[in-house]
Amino acid sequence: MRRKSLRIALIGWGAISRRVAELLSLRSAGSVSIVAIAKRDAAAATSLPANAAVVTTTEELAGLDLDMVVEAASREAVALWGEAALRSSRAFVVASTSAFCDTSLLDGLVRSAEEHGSQLIIPPGALAGVDALVAASALPLESVIHRIVKPPAAWRGTAAESLIALDGLTRAATFYSGTAREAAAQFPKNANVTVISALAGVGLDRTTVELVADPDVQDNIHVLKAVGAFGKLEIRIENKPLAANPKSSEMAALSLVRIVENHARALVR
Repeated sequence: MRRKSLRIALIGWGAISRRVAELLSLRSAGSVSIVAIAKRDAAAATSLPANAAVVTTTEELAGLDLDMVVEAASREAVALWGEAALRSSRAFVVASTSAFCDTSLLDGLVRSAEEHGSQLIIPPGALAGVDALVAASALPLESVIHRIVKPPAAWRGTAAESLIALDGLTRAATFYSGTAREAAAQFPKNANVTVISALAGVGLDRTTVELVADPDVQDNIHVLKAVGAFGKLEIRIENKPLAANPKSSEMAALSLVRIVENHARALVR
């Protein structure tokens, strides 16, 4: 019996969703069908994938026979669409993980997934080595540090501007150190990914986050360090910024593509 095409809906139609759609069209057109774009403002949903409908209410997801819903819009969108996505599909993939700084939201969506037999999936985002960190957390972890280094331009328009003079930097400067919960709440566009490392390891309040502006780098850099009963882990990844949004990384879109393709193909990597 031949595997049927995976039917997915994308929540949001910004830089990441457009890149995901572009890559899926190039790589997996025969095995993945984008059947809907969920966006409250239908007029803003232009240049859509072929045959994709625009849905503006959560109720509309129910009749689409979806296998997966992929969110790449905003933390508010997670709360708005999450319950319906888990009720109407087999999996809900959340890119705006800063939404899970709200523990009650996360717990509620997990309960909904259990009730409906679906899955809430947290992608690795712009990180490398999340699988190793999750595996390591099966034994006690002593500490996890997540350091994010980006060029000053990537921090403009964020709370960093009140903490450091971005235009006058001549060398790397750490302008923030705190918990993952605090970092993701204060920098939802830039430090959203720290929720991923936190939920993979020791949690939002025990994961230490350091944010750095460096005029000598062009890429978005993440360094994960963990110590525990498993041993020691240190992983560094240098990501090219997403062309349409330098606050995000190309890898953020690529990680979503990988999750979708793993659900559509016989070989899971």
